[in-house]
Amino acid sequence: MKILIAVGSKEYSGPTLHVGIKVAKAFNASTTIVDVGEKVSEFSTKAVGLAQERMESWDFERPGIDVLEWAFSYLAEKQFIEPQLIETGFPKNMLIQKDGRRAEVYLKGTVCDEVNLILRNGEIIAELRDEVQTENYDVMIIGGSGKRRMTHDMIQYIDCSIFVVKNYDPSQEYRILIAVDDSPGTRRAIKYGVRVAQAFGIGVDLLTVSKQDHFGEGYKRAAARAAKFMHRSGIEAKNVFKVGDPAETIVDAAGDNHIIIMGASTRSPIKKFFTGSKPLDVMEKCRCPILIVK
Repeated sequence: MKILIAVGSKEYSGPTLHVGIKVAKAFNASTTIVDVGEKVSEFSTKAVGLAQERMESWDFERPGIDVLEWAFSYLAEKQFIEPQLIETGFPKNMLIQKDGRRAEVYLKGTVCDEVNLILRNGEIIAELRDEVQTENYDVMIIGGSGKRRMTHDMIQYIDCSIFVVKNYDPSQEYRILIAVDDSPGTRRAIKYGVRVAQAFGIGVDLLTVSKQDHFGEGYKRAAARAAKFMHRSGIEAKNVFKVGDPAETIVDAAGDNHIIIMGASTRSPIKKFFTGSKPLDVMEKCRCPILIVK
């Protein structure tokens, strides 16, 4: 599995890295940390020159380097990279330019072999989408941006599962809330839920919501199957059944002390635009972290 952790600043990306490293350890995943800095001007791009040129020959400070240096220090503090790398410090001179917008440095991890730091420069959504498409990541972990439209567009147009670290408080005692129904996305959400529960060492609420005061056989079977899978995996879990509007009920049940996990909508972007999407509605209204599984 490959995980992409998107950071944007030293001031606000601490919770994102905290969650990202926990999830990466649980999945034993190849881990990449990316910062999308300001677009490099045409003049600066020419100054960089040909692809593969090393940072030590640059005569300007590329936007975003300070964020990568901070991310390296965080990895070192958590002992996520090899001790010899920690001793030598941030290898700025090993940041390799791939093209005009992307540069990377390779590190040796303690949990997984591949740990990369990536710096891209340009428009955030376009650069992250290109990174995911090019490198085939399974999960992207992002902060709960105050720019609601930006997070909405990332979930809708970037083709991988997305974990939004929204209002995450390391001192808070969380449970996981998994939205369970008979849709294809539920089974994928359950599998991810087990690993996230193991990563955080917490229990799971399996929430099934019906709009009517009746739960069909498909919903009942899905709930029973989810509980059985959790118990087989050694996860403490309980089924919860509620009646009401799905999105509002999930948000109310989650409060601020759950990590929501739910499958992505299978509707096309056009249908989502006109009729809405339950995962997107929940993401916009919830007050806690949420993982939307694709």
